Amino acid sequence: MKKILTGAVAAIALVGIASPAAAQTNQRHYAGIVVGIPYTITNPGFLGTLAGEAGVAAQVGTRYTAVADAPSDSETATPTVTTTFNLTGSVNKDCSFYAGNNASATNIDFGVIGVRTGNNENVNNAFEMVGPAFANIETLTAGCNFNNEVSIQKNDVNGLVNAAPGGYDTDEFQANIPYSVSAAWTGVPVNTVTSGTGQSLAVSTSQLGNTIQQGAWRSNMTINFNAPAITNKGLVAGTYAGTTTLTLSAL
Repeated sequence: MKKILTGAVAAIALVGIASPAAAQTNQRHYAGIVVGIPYTITNPGFLGTLAGEAGVAAQVGTRYTAVADAPSDSETATPTVTTTFNLTGSVNKDCSFYAGNNASATNIDFGVIGVRTGNNENVNNAFEMVGPAFANIETLTAGCNFNNEVSIQKNDVNGLVNAAPGGYDTDEFQANIPYSVSAAWTGVPVNTVTSGTGQSLAVSTSQLGNTIQQGAWRSNMTINFNAPAITNKGLVAGTYAGTTTLTLSAL
């Protein structure tokens, strides 16, 4: 028998397969010659094993076995693994308005508010305002990074008020100067995701204040004050003062 490895060289290949349900080697082979007749038995059952072992015991046959074993995966192998990473961070709500470098930047002085002082004025025109008073403010940096409210509030609905007017005929004079306020910027309505467009907020001469809600915005802002000329009454002499407060507040 040429297959019986007596005085021959056997090369054995060892193979490991890392894949699910890989079969493990368990081989048993018998071969021999009985009364001149060769035989082979491969992976026999119980009776075949008895016959093969009998041939080995009678020294008329031989046996070959190959058994291999290795522990299986510790867990079921997963060819594809998907992992989702949840990334989080936070940005604080903030509103900004550049109003100059010191408190004096927000002190708006109209100077002398001219009235008709000529002695040749008709009595119905004497001491009336010569023309409107106005002020313009512009900042290049304003806005909020979240839904927000823009608010303009005067301290007195009467506008600029003379706090020490003395006595006067109320039919002919007054001690206040009404004024309006308007602000303009580029933004979007509240809870709206779109390109910015022109936005505005106005407080009329008869209003104390007004508000508008916006989505996040950043742009320049202009604020205009306008005190129309009072032409039906004269102005009492003195200092006229008032305050207007602009508030940007994140919601």
